[in-house]
Amino acid sequence: MILAAGRGERMRPLTDLCPKPLLSVGGKPLIVWHIERLARAGIHEIVINHAHLGHKIEETLGRGAEWGVQIDYSAEDKALETAGGIANALPLLGDAPFLVVNGDVYCELDYGIFCARAVTRMTQGNLAHLALVDNPPHHPQGDFVLDASGRISRDGGSLLTFSGIGAYRPEMFRNIEPGSKARLAPLLFGAIDAGRLTGQHYQGRWEDVGTPERLSALDVELKTKA
Repeated sequence: MILAAGRGERMRPLTDLCPKPLLSVGGKPLIVWHIERLARAGIHEIVINHAHLGHKIEETLGRGAEWGVQIDYSAEDKALETAGGIANALPLLGDAPFLVVNGDVYCELDYGIFCARAVTRMTQGNLAHLALVDNPPHHPQGDFVLDASGRISRDGGSLLTFSGIGAYRPEMFRNIEPGSKARLAPLLFGAIDAGRLTGQHYQGRWEDVGTPERLSALDVELKTKA
């Protein structure tokens, strides 16, 4: 599932007429970078939620044939936040663990390797497996501690930042009423308290594309690489 329902307030006025995941970096929409990497990893069934200007996302991406994937859409009248959006899309996601990617990050993580590790962790009874990154300048306080065994806790060591990429068991979200707003953090804290949240430290290229300045810098970087 790619999360694409956010309004992108910090990106205004760019997002007044264009949904944030369709903003272009390196010559293609931000969300297309994710779709291409998912396809290369062998992930061909994708759910995308949307709210603000969601029709433009559907018009641009269609059903995914251009990338060899099948895209289904979970439309929200108003953005339901992360956990609410996932809960609302559960009928499309099925009963098996699934990958969730924030549509407004750029990341070069190998989704295939990540999912293989996540599946191993969840067969051990864990509820979720997260990709954590080094704290960026705009979020120096971090989010979670990752110990040597891969277990995530709230404190007790050096904090890392949640990348917005994680794999989850559907039961994490089944107590959320479909169509209602719900944040992800309380569910993650609950999984931590139950000793059922694991993760890995990803040290490759990752960027939270949260402002026009970061968008512009990433655009220049990707075009230079190309």
